[in-house]
Amino acid sequence: MSVKWIKLSTQMFEDEKIRLIESMPEADTILIIWVKLLAQAGRTNASGYIFLSENIPYTDEMLATLFHRPVTTVRLALETFKQFGMIEIDDKSFIKISNWDKHQSLEGLEKIREQSRQRVAKHREKKRLESGNATSNVTRNKNVTDIDKELDIDNIYVEIINYLNSAAGKNFKHTTPSTRKAIKARLNEGFRLEDFKTVIDNKIADWLDNNDMSQYLRPNTLFGTKFESYLNQKPEKKGPPGPGSPAPFNYDINAGEDWE
Repeated sequence: MSVKWIKLSTQMFEDEKIRLIESMPEADTILIIWVKLLAQAGRTNASGYIFLSENIPYTDEMLATLFHRPVTTVRLALETFKQFGMIEIDDKSFIKISNWDKHQSLEGLEKIREQSRQRVAKHREKKRLESGNATSNVTRNKNVTDIDKELDIDNIYVEIINYLNSAAGKNFKHTTPSTRKAIKARLNEGFRLEDFKTVIDNKIADWLDNNDMSQYLRPNTLFGTKFESYLNQKPEKKGPPGPGSPAPFNYDINAGEDWE
């Protein structure tokens, strides 16, 4: 799911970086591009990253088309934002908004986190009740062909990714080749649908409220080679997040130029 709101501080134009940008040629266009980047990051909803898909970063030309601005101006804006530490661009050309948390809607985030905390609490209670009756899982090493007979493989992909998106507030697609490859590899090893949900619950409890680690709540990390260790870990109990900054200025990225 995409984030509907982003925050812009009422003191935005007192920021030293913004003031320096205002002294540049095409300052107004550069600032519009900055707001559009924030809005795009909200739509992508991947911890501040901006991309067309998990495997395809936006090029300068793509952003120029999306933002209806000249590509030369988009390049100038991106270089300026990178120089000022407002964005990061990795070696694969993926763009990430620095300090993304301060631009997010705290109400929306808190709702997602509360739903995840409740889900984790139910999961822990279920495991506690089952602990007295635990039996060895004789189906652990079943062949993936048996899994196909029990439940259509595409439905497994859909259910796992929908569960992750709901728990973490993400918008991953079950059709992404790398995601399907990671899930199928674990299924071939004998892991079951409930194991995937357990791993998601465990890492949500560990990482959701951690600004550094929440970016790793993604299929390739969760369902990769450390899957079994994530499955068998005992999640640390986290305290509630601290209060957010006061007096945010909200921009509805789905409502054109409406400001609140």
